[in-house]
Amino acid sequence: MSVVKSDLIKELAKHYPNFLKRDLSKLFDITIYEMQEALKRGERVELRDVFTIEPRIQKARISRNPRTNEKVNTPEKKSILLKISMEWTKKINEKR
Repeated sequence: MSVVKSDLIKELAKHYPNFLKRDLSKLFDITIYEMQEALKRGERVELRDVFTIEPRIQKARISRNPRTNEKVNTPEKKSILLKISMEWTKKINEKR
């Protein structure tokens, strides 16, 4: 099951009827934007009891092409480490 932004906004609007959908959408956009900017700055993003996202830098290295066994220089790059809380992990893995 994939999650779509519009579905999230509908659920939030259902649970919080005092908010307008356009306000919830704007809030959602601001939240995602701030998370992206924090990761670009190299900061850790943490939603307590849900998950943490942390940028990692993979060092430059010499790797090999598996097809030709040729050595290839791999430049430094950024990756993301996502850790989900134990509570959410249990909810995800429980049987229906």
